[in-house]
Amino acid sequence: MTRTATELPVLGRKGSPAPPVRIVHLGLGAFHRSHQAWFTAKAHDGAEWGIAAFTGRRPDAARALAPQDGLFTLVERAADGDRFEVVTTISEALDGADTARLNELLAAPSTAIVTLTVTEKVYDDGGPDAPLGRLVRALAARRAAGGGPIAIVSCDNLAHNAEVARAAVLRVAAELDAEASGTGTLDASAPGADDGGLAAWVRQNVSFVGTSVDRITPRTTADDVAEVAEQCGYRDAAPVVAEPFASWILSGEFPAGRPAWEDAGALFVEDIEPFENRKLWLLNGAHTILAYSGQLRGHATVAEALADPVCRQAMEAFWDEAARHLTLPELDVPGYRAALLERFANPRIAHYLAQIAQDGSLKLRLRAVPVLRAERADGRTGLGAARMIAAWMDYLVHVVGQRAEFQDPLEGEVRLALGLEGRERTETLLSLVDAELSADAAVVDRVDSLLGTFADE
Repeated sequence: MTRTATELPVLGRKGSPAPPVRIVHLGLGAFHRSHQAWFTAKAHDGAEWGIAAFTGRRPDAARALAPQDGLFTLVERAADGDRFEVVTTISEALDGADTARLNELLAAPSTAIVTLTVTEKVYDDGGPDAPLGRLVRALAARRAAGGGPIAIVSCDNLAHNAEVARAAVLRVAAELDAEASGTGTLDASAPGADDGGLAAWVRQNVSFVGTSVDRITPRTTADDVAEVAEQCGYRDAAPVVAEPFASWILSGEFPAGRPAWEDAGALFVEDIEPFENRKLWLLNGAHTILAYSGQLRGHATVAEALADPVCRQAMEAFWDEAARHLTLPELDVPGYRAALLERFANPRIAHYLAQIAQDGSLKLRLRAVPVLRAERADGRTGLGAARMIAAWMDYLVHVVGQRAEFQDPLEGEVRLALGLEGRERTETLLSLVDAELSADAAVVDRVDSLLGTFADE
């Protein structure tokens, strides 16, 4: 007799102990679980490296995972079918607002690593209720407790993410030092208090590790939840679906140790910038141009847009430009491009263009602008990169014309620019992406001439 879903047991540890917490993660979501948690589980010493994962703006993920003792099912979705595995490395799933627990964990000498999966805009917000502010206050608790050195590992799509994280943490630490000094509350007995305060302690005790991360992880659907129940025989309220491919490239020091992530294929390098650029330009850049061109031509997913010759040709032209500036042999750009085509075409991964299209003004700065600048510096027009920027502008006009919503950190400025006409609108929108490029008449003319490229005929 087949049991209904409500009669199935709930996924959980069933009395087995969770791994001891040695990693704290900020930004608990699907990508963290398909990537860093999975890499840790695959390490031969993964059972010694439990993760306490805190949510960001919403506590939903913690509420779903906590009753399951942090366990979840990873559904590896390949073209030929699904494979299921239970990932056991999240020891605690916590609401990001639980700053007392965050402070306690970071104060513990056994905590060796903080990993971050946050958006670019988080690094600008050091307020007390923001993830960055919470992190720095927790570092202050570690300093006060004499917790020792620790590594912060940025796992996002931001170029030079280690340097960005370091600058942001030091900025907030300096602000806290100023507050403490101004009120006379700086604890002179705290370890490191005689060395210049929290900012100085961070410089001496916190390493910042840069990474390039990659694994397509679409949003989980109700059908995915039902499939896990049917195929696995238990209820999992928070499974994660991901493609088979996974990549993690890291550069930096781990003063208090780390898991053997290389067991799962992680690569440790001295200079991460070329690998960052390969991923940002070829993978993320392709996603961006497909997101805007595809939606303008009526497509909903990456696989659909890739199957459209107009969208694919635009993507390939941008790749050709980017590849001219990815010259290290170890990057294997031809092989990387071929692998991306296979990954993007996976018909069973529904990677939605509307999700990728969010925060365009930020993403274009990292994906289109560097390639456009490099091409122009070499005496070429940067047509492919300019076409990506033009597609973004057409997409915004289309969305606003349909009275639909779009997400962008500069939404107010974007809407004001969209109220303009013709070349003035093009120049103003371009200024939100890169002010210097918008002052170059040739670039503005090039972008303006490319508007309407992806009109759905």
